[in-house]
Amino acid sequence: MENILVTGYRAHELGIYNNKHQGIPYIRKAIASRLIPLLEEGLQWVITPGQYGVDLWAIEAAIELKAEYPQLRCSILTAYQNPEEQWNDDKKAYFQEVMKGVDFYAPVSKNSYQGPWQFTARDDLLLRKTDGILLVYDEDNGEASPKFIKERALKKQAADGYRFISIGSEEIQAVADEENSSQDYY
Repeated sequence: MENILVTGYRAHELGIYNNKHQGIPYIRKAIASRLIPLLEEGLQWVITPGQYGVDLWAIEAAIELKAEYPQLRCSILTAYQNPEEQWNDDKKAYFQEVMKGVDFYAPVSKNSYQGPWQFTARDDLLLRKTDGILLVYDEDNGEASPKFIKERALKKQAADGYRFISIGSEEIQAVADEENSSQDYY
């Protein structure tokens, strides 16, 4: 696999409303732990839709991994021009900071938001340009926006072997538990 789509929950779907939330580092670690074996197999690009939540945390994880895996590149392909326009100032500043580590950025539609069709066009492109998906989503906790990309990725997997990797809440909790138990020793 050379190119992987990494996406999942939007921050608000997890009850996360700022970057100081204690769960974010665990989500990033869980993503990184799934990316490392792929990097050792030849992964070259981590591509996300760039929405506030798992998408940007995945880019942060990938940027950190670049130190050890210099071949890794990061890309954000948004549905439309300037998606961060409606965000508050803290989220905008965070987005701009993350963008400094991105190797490629482009909106699929050169217009500002016009309708849901822009998300469909973005997802079509993301699924076409990647060999697999790493999805942070746990349906057992209720349906959320990742449900739609999951359905499409599973259809693509059945049709042409698209690789499907998921991270659920239990895996993130295990990362948190391991991290917290190792801190107890110091």
